[in-house]
Amino acid sequence: MKIIRPLIASFVLLTAVTGVVYPLVVTGVGKVAFSHQVNGSLIEKDGKVLGSTLIGQHFSDPKHFWGRPSGAGTFEYNGLASGGSNQGPTNPALKAAIEDRIKALHDADPENTAAIPVDLVTASGSGLDPEISPAAANYQLQRVAKARGLKTEQVRDLIAQHTQEPQLGLFGEARVNVLELNLALDQLH
Repeated sequence: MKIIRPLIASFVLLTAVTGVVYPLVVTGVGKVAFSHQVNGSLIEKDGKVLGSTLIGQHFSDPKHFWGRPSGAGTFEYNGLASGGSNQGPTNPALKAAIEDRIKALHDADPENTAAIPVDLVTASGSGLDPEISPAAANYQLQRVAKARGLKTEQVRDLIAQHTQEPQLGLFGEARVNVLELNLALDQLH
C-alpha cells in the first residue's frame, strides 16, 4: 500500500494535468490568438456560413472556377470520408475517372485546346483540396470570363490577386483558393 498510494496519486494528477488542464489551456490560447483557424477558417456572409478555406467544394457551373476533383467517396468533399481513392496508375477505374473529367472540361469549354493541368483531373490524397494551381485557374479563365460576360483581363487580375505564394517563399507551391476566388467573382456583379 505504501507504493500503490503514490502511484495512484501520480496517475490521477498526471491525468488531470495532461487530460484536462493542458487541453483547456491550449484551446483557450488558440481561441484567443488564432480564433479564425480554431473555428474552422469559415467564410461567412450576412451571418451565413458559405464554406471553409480548408475544405474544397463542388462547383460545376461554367460561371465558376472548378476545384480539384474530390476523392472523398460517394459524397464529394465530405470531410468525414476524407481520403484518396487509393487507385494506382494502372487501375482502369482511375483511367476512366480521368477520362470523364477531361471530357467534362472539354464539354464545358470546347474552344480550349491548351494542355489540362493535372490537378483538374486527379484527386489529392485527402480528396478535400480547397486550392488549385495558378495554371489550373488560368486554364479555366476563358470559360469563366465568357460565361460571365467579363473581360479576360478582369478575371486574370482576380486570379493574380487570389494567388498565394509558397509559405516563406520556400514551402509548397503557388495556389489559388477556389471558394475565395469564386466569391470574389460573385461580388463583381
